[in-house]
Amino acid sequence: MKLIGLCAVLLLIFSSGFISAANRPNILLMMTDDQGWGDLGTHGNPYLKTPNLDRLAAESVELTQFTACPNCSPTRAGLMTGRYNYRTGVTEVLSGNHMMYSDEVTIAEVLGDAGYRTGIFGKWHLGSNYPMRPTDQGFDEALVHKAGGIGQAAGPAGNKYDDPILEHNDVSKQYSGYCDDIFADAAIDFISEESDQPFFAYLATNLPHFPLVVGDQWADPYREMGLHEHNALTFGMIAAIDYNVGRVLKALKERALEENTIVIFMSDNGPRTRRTKNDIYPGRFVAGLRGTKTSVYDNGIRVPFFIRWPEKLRAGVKLDTIAAHIDVFPTLLDACGIEPPSDTKIDGWSLMPLLTGEAQSWPQRNLYFQWHGGAIPYEYVHFAVRSDRYKLVQGQDDPHGFYDRPSRDQLKQMLAGLELYDIREDPSEINNLAKEHPEIVNQMLADYEAWFSDVTRDRDFHFQERTHLGTPHQRTVILSLFDNRQWKKGPGGGYWDVLTPESGNYEFRLQFNSVEKAGKAVIRYAGKSYSKPFEAGADEVVFTDVILPAASGRLEVFLKQDRLSVAVDYVDITRTD
Repeated sequence: MKLIGLCAVLLLIFSSGFISAANRPNILLMMTDDQGWGDLGTHGNPYLKTPNLDRLAAESVELTQFTACPNCSPTRAGLMTGRYNYRTGVTEVLSGNHMMYSDEVTIAEVLGDAGYRTGIFGKWHLGSNYPMRPTDQGFDEALVHKAGGIGQAAGPAGNKYDDPILEHNDVSKQYSGYCDDIFADAAIDFISEESDQPFFAYLATNLPHFPLVVGDQWADPYREMGLHEHNALTFGMIAAIDYNVGRVLKALKERALEENTIVIFMSDNGPRTRRTKNDIYPGRFVAGLRGTKTSVYDNGIRVPFFIRWPEKLRAGVKLDTIAAHIDVFPTLLDACGIEPPSDTKIDGWSLMPLLTGEAQSWPQRNLYFQWHGGAIPYEYVHFAVRSDRYKLVQGQDDPHGFYDRPSRDQLKQMLAGLELYDIREDPSEINNLAKEHPEIVNQMLADYEAWFSDVTRDRDFHFQERTHLGTPHQRTVILSLFDNRQWKKGPGGGYWDVLTPESGNYEFRLQFNSVEKAGKAVIRYAGKSYSKPFEAGADEVVFTDVILPAASGRLEVFLKQDRLSVAVDYVDITRTD
């Protein structure tokens, strides 16, 4: 009877897709930044040439109704955890609201615990300081730029796409060449290492995100077509992506890794085609979809998704079942025969039964999207609910502007203006059916309310994950304007949420643009205050003997001129004792 029981257990294990550690697949996850559904030759773009991506699409299973958040950090948080971004503390892309809580379990951590080598190359955008860096969140090898993009306020100052300063395993270093080539080179080196371990390589290019910078050899073919310069540069950047995707896939083939490597290609959100009336892409091809990056209409959230695994998946298959970025985490773990964390709520579904064709039917579900400016999510503001057929939308022309709680009158107006679309019959979201089907609107709205309550209940959004000062993990912490909690919200010096595990002595180096007037620099934290005068023309103030107590809370560092507080660009904080 024991022997029969053992055989039954073994049969169950192997029939459920159990994979031994030695036979687990490699994983190459590639994600672009602001590449829309229409930014591919295979999706009908009449100008753009993407031969390597088109070939990958033909060799893959393509999910044609795949979605992501309308902005990048929320997508990246969900991709790494399989959870809706509000659960992770990530609400937007700047002012520190992109910093993911360090207690979140990432796919890199789970795969690393299962014996994988893990590497990230490109964009992280979930926190630039301990304990939120990729090396703190499960990546053995990390070559990344800071925060949202190269050249942004996260620094270093003056950083550019050519010969950029990047963070290699938390050490700043200047590299030679174009950023996308550098990231692709690093990914190729990583997957080419001789090792008995399978690898997880996350190639997350910052292209084609603003600023639009690319060599003439890539942009000139599109200029010669007579396209607007914005389109020529954007398409040139996507052509550069395509070239490097081809290089990485060629490396897999040359090293005989192709058959048992899962390759995923996707984007983080829709294309940036409009932010204001003065920022447009005339004639940008969007495949008839409505909206733009930051929009909850489909051009903001519907993105390319190809998955290739020659050993297990059929080539050239297109599936129109709805899916999302949160599904990548459980799908990859399922493919590798690895159990997800048992004590964590995973929102995504494993798509493996769907991808392999084993699923005889697929359950109906809703997918939820919400994004607006500020640290605190507000119910009913700029959201969408997408089922397999219908989509409920509350859209805002300027979601960046909702930093504060909407008034009662605003909320009434939002709810009165809800839109409903039959997304299968009307993918351009033109024919609003809300008045014809109030029962569907009410049901989807009730579903949204339950979802919102669920995903926001466990985090206090008045506080972000705190940057730790004075630890052995990071001797010098650089706080930037990008992470300043009041950046973009209004005037004033702002603050950062920090934690000092123990009392210690610190040097503070404040850096800012040269000032025309004299004033004083101020540091405030945990009831202690320091100040120091500076002269007109200064661009730096150094405090050499700051004592910070063991505490947590707001660290205010700012300039004072004519009684007004002025934010600084960078604060380098080094523990000196």
